[in-house]
Amino acid sequence: MPDTTPQSKGSSWHRYLGLPRNVLALSVVSLLNDTSSEIIYPLLPAFLALSLGASPFAIGLIEGFAESTASLLKLFSGYLSDRFKNRKLPVFVGYALAALTRPFLAFVTTWPEVLLVRMTDRAGKGIRGAPRDALLADSVPEKERGFAFGFNRAADNMGAVLGPVVAFLLLWAFATNANAPTVSEYQRVFLFASVPVVLGLLVIAFFVRERHEGEHHDADPVKLSLAGYDANFKRFLITISLFTLSNSTDAFLLLRAVQAGIAPVVLPLLWMVLNVSKVVFSLIGGNLSDKVGRKGVIIAGWTVYAFVYLGFAFVTTPWQCWALFMIYGVYFGLSEGVEKAFVADMVPPRKRGTAFGLYNLAFGITVFPASLLFGWVWYAANSATAFIASGIVSLAAIVLLTTVKPKKA
Repeated sequence: MPDTTPQSKGSSWHRYLGLPRNVLALSVVSLLNDTSSEIIYPLLPAFLALSLGASPFAIGLIEGFAESTASLLKLFSGYLSDRFKNRKLPVFVGYALAALTRPFLAFVTTWPEVLLVRMTDRAGKGIRGAPRDALLADSVPEKERGFAFGFNRAADNMGAVLGPVVAFLLLWAFATNANAPTVSEYQRVFLFASVPVVLGLLVIAFFVRERHEGEHHDADPVKLSLAGYDANFKRFLITISLFTLSNSTDAFLLLRAVQAGIAPVVLPLLWMVLNVSKVVFSLIGGNLSDKVGRKGVIIAGWTVYAFVYLGFAFVTTPWQCWALFMIYGVYFGLSEGVEKAFVADMVPPRKRGTAFGLYNLAFGITVFPASLLFGWVWYAANSATAFIASGIVSLAAIVLLTTVKPKKA
């Protein structure tokens, strides 16, 4: 049975504290890990382009390979967590790999070396991702599932608020010229990135508990296949793949911001503003999906995404970038956690790890070509053309999503 805790009918604060222990613990881990990750991420595009001379195509290659690695590994880690009925171990191993890998960015001198580090880091994400999501779903009743996933995403995004602040302060302290930091100055910042995720490992070890819903039947073992899922779930996976084809790495948004006149040293603060928006709307989106349904909330989020990308095609001033980054957070809040709750709703508990793996595989199939094609269009034509094309593809995915049926109560 799920690890449920009676929910208070009082304030929202009491409701958050009333979440199951695993949800709270894994949310703290997400906060710490994202603090670590986001010390690096908002600085990486400028570091690659301005310090290592990487082209937009190379940046797309790095992020596409990195995210595809994560998505493909989630399929196998999710299946194995179902098969061996153990979710906590791969969660711990995945975060441990991130802690060991990130400091190596302090020693890179070429963009292919960054590619290797990013792929290894994202491999850790691939190992932990699906088992963690399945563990979250196992730990909370369906009527609270959107709220729980939204809370987890909000904690994750709060880490993405803290990380850029730390990065900004460190870079400001280390850089002799804030508008043009040197390679070594960037790398001194990267050295600090593993500290928060190491603290997260301690939280996993002492506070996360293995959960089982009890509906495991050895006569019908879980298989690494789509055959055990209905046509509706398969249609949702196709829809995710199409939408992801429009969803290239956010590194391009940061690079676009530099084009529009935002100084590299300010990029962590721009990223922080995005993640403040994510925190607020993740709580709103998850809770809303429990009340009005997941599908409508996802459609609203994807629609915001389409118009934000179309907006980025025409930005010319820094203030326009700041506004679009704030609105962009609405998309994440209405879609990230809600999509995962939608997946959990559509499949039986004993197959959730594999289902989350398939969901991430659907994402992984097109995330690499998405970033690669976006970088190529930017390089061959211009940034506006690349953003317009992405916006059009996302609108097509919304049309397909309308054919997916939510689970009947």
